[in-house]
Amino acid sequence: MPDRAPQPVDRQLPTDEARDLISLVRDIAQREIAPNAAEEEDAGRFPREVFTLLSESGLLGLPYDSEYGGGDQPYEVYLQVLEELAAVRLTVGLGVSVHTLASYALAAYGAKQQQVEHLPAMLGGGLLGAYCLSEPASGSDAASLRTKAVRDGGEWVISGTKAWITHGGIADFYTVMARTGEDGPRGITAFLVPGDAEGLSAAVPEKKMGMKGSPTAQVHFDGVRVSDDRRVGDEGQGFAIALSALDSGRLGIAACAIGVAQAALDEAVTYATERRQFGKPIADFQGLRFMLADMATQIEAGRALYLAAARLRDAGRPFAKQAAMAKLHCTDTAMRVTTDAVQILGGYGYTADFPAERFMREAKVLQIVEGTNQIQRMVIARHLAGPEGR
Repeated sequence: MPDRAPQPVDRQLPTDEARDLISLVRDIAQREIAPNAAEEEDAGRFPREVFTLLSESGLLGLPYDSEYGGGDQPYEVYLQVLEELAAVRLTVGLGVSVHTLASYALAAYGAKQQQVEHLPAMLGGGLLGAYCLSEPASGSDAASLRTKAVRDGGEWVISGTKAWITHGGIADFYTVMARTGEDGPRGITAFLVPGDAEGLSAAVPEKKMGMKGSPTAQVHFDGVRVSDDRRVGDEGQGFAIALSALDSGRLGIAACAIGVAQAALDEAVTYATERRQFGKPIADFQGLRFMLADMATQIEAGRALYLAAARLRDAGRPFAKQAAMAKLHCTDTAMRVTTDAVQILGGYGYTADFPAERFMREAKVLQIVEGTNQIQRMVIARHLAGPEGR
């Protein structure tokens, strides 16, 4: 390998503990994830054993309270862990982000007894979560969801279909937003539903462009009964919980996007310094050197943006606008950088023999999930100019 081969990202971390954590993540990523990533993605295989290992290593509850099995890590550190995982395999990095999103409602809004009863298993007991907000007819307009929860004595009966659910059909628990009252955002309530609940089933996973190893499926609730002690927060508070969770979840997607972009840049640098044409490495040609410089600059800017938003969150300050900006910029960056990586590899970049084409296919979904980038622009504009139609 040439002297100019990519080195691990030089991270600014707040503590020695955080530096040790990143070293642990890199070791697991290289030993347990990287060797099989391409083959398993191509085969559409979900690496459940990797998530079991991550749970056993304390990596599935990093931003949550250690009292319940979490890692007590600031978002500034947690997001850099996601970036490291996503750079090796997006199915794993995004899967950890989704699990963290699914755990958020209970960790942030649950009653003390609920947290004591459920969080330890969710954060460090080997369970895997899914987040159920979107439906076949309500994606960006999430407040129009139609899945219903009707009270029946001390229980709720949930009926409806959720769509585009990451880990649909394999999750051990589902955080579900269901309508318990009037139309609109005020009539929605959050529930924690066990994955083995009677009446819960999943459709055949979607056939996707990328992230084939991560199952995405419709989840059906056919009269699923849950006790009232599995209602999270107050009745009618579910939409506020969902939006709060998404603010943090968007930072997770931003970090994953930068991980994919970094992996694509590393692949492009390695190829450009090894591939020779006209008697010299193609990295010596100014056109490619400028492409690599632009790719690296966009990645550094994205990393700085998501970390700045994370530090606001860690300080208890408003960060919704910055989270939307980070999700928008980082995922657009991932799409540009992975496309350029394919171009730098030329014909080889278009083949499955090199990972650049996989990175490009995976980057696209990051511009869509947890709020399309058009929605992010709407969120940012509302912070700047107020709501539409005032």
